Amino acid sequence: MVQIEGKLRGHVTVAADASRDEVERAALANENVQRFMEGKPVRKVIGVPGRLVNVVV
Repeated sequence: MVQIEGKLRGHVTVAADASRDEVERAALANENVQRFMEGKPVRKVIGVPGRLVNVVV
């Protein structure tokens, strides 16, 4: 589950043993997530292992 500013914006599937960087890259590469970011800079990425990634823009 990928959230932008705390709101659900997409889903990504990664391996259970994926590193934090791999999960972050997959989340930011999601087409729907990019649409909601609209070129805004990423200020913080919060990850809960096995559950969600929240991107603060």
